Amino acid sequence: MDLESRKIEFVQEFLKLQSEEVISKLEQLLKKEKKTATDLNVQPMSRDELNRRIEQSESDFQNGKFKSGKELLAKYNS
Repeated sequence: MDLESRKIEFVQEFLKLQSEEVISKLEQLLKKEKKTATDLNVQPMSRDELNRRIEQSESDFQNGKFKSGKELLAKYNS
């Protein structure tokens, strides 16, 4: 089912609701999700940017520019 169909189906089910409590919970969830999305303001990276970052990460690893999991845990669990 595509996104538009899912939206329509959701709205149809929403309109059938009779419980004010359920509607309030859905409103709260929607507000929370919108705020989270706005706060993050995440922009997808382009394929070129992703490939550039992968190449940089591989280069860093080959040149010993990384920390092990144990090193990270020790740093943040202190």
